[in-house]
Amino acid sequence: MMSSKHSPSRPADSLVVRLKALIDERKLLAGMRLPAERQLAAELGVSRSSLREAIQQLISVGMLISRRGDGTRLREPIVPWTDLNIVEPLRQLIEDDPDYRYDILEARHAIEASTAWYAALRATEADKQQLKYAFDATLKLKDSDDPALAAQADVRFHLAIAVASHNLVLLQTMRGFFELMQSTVLQSRQRMYSQPQIFSQLTDQHQALLQAILDGDAEAARQAAMSHLGFVHDTMKTLHEDEARQQRLMRLPGHALKQHKEDEK
Repeated sequence: MMSSKHSPSRPADSLVVRLKALIDERKLLAGMRLPAERQLAAELGVSRSSLREAIQQLISVGMLISRRGDGTRLREPIVPWTDLNIVEPLRQLIEDDPDYRYDILEARHAIEASTAWYAALRATEADKQQLKYAFDATLKLKDSDDPALAAQADVRFHLAIAVASHNLVLLQTMRGFFELMQSTVLQSRQRMYSQPQIFSQLTDQHQALLQAILDGDAEAARQAAMSHLGFVHDTMKTLHEDEARQQRLMRLPGHALKQHKEDEK
């Protein structure tokens, strides 16, 4: 009698192992296409539905990539953007003049309009599940006392869209941008998530963007991304201007004395 502690492995799990072995045996390299689904199912002696499940598992872990009309290929390994030293000149530029962060925000309009477009066309079921999880994570942090966590969840949602675009250059560009922006705009992003009215608008925008991708509507996804980033750009600029205004007030003659008298009351 089989112990209840040892449940039989799922057919798709063992098929994943066989599929990996076939890839190794044929010495398939990154970018090379797997045999057609019908042919591969016949070679492995399995149903096409079982094969699809196994392929989906390998897609979800980043080993394979599947595109309509292009079949299934081995995915190119993702090289960390920082290893390429491409962001360093921009990092120094921002350190010298923080206002260049707005240049990055403007560049995001073009980049994320593209990632949203391609995600709507190319997102797999695994990609769509990850997008839903990432969006749900932003909702769970709505009542969080730590707006930094909400800001990080926002970043993960946008990166999930870039992953679903299945375009390595766009994905790495996005990662580089968020890394650069981490130190320069994190405080403002946290302030955005500490204000209920702004949070509600961001949530509505994220939901519209998510739904367009799930529906496969590329144009609606592009427009949703542009609208969302326009709102983020304007809101962050307003927050920065308010901060600068407050700092100027602090430097006005008599302000320190007035503040001291109010503190004594």
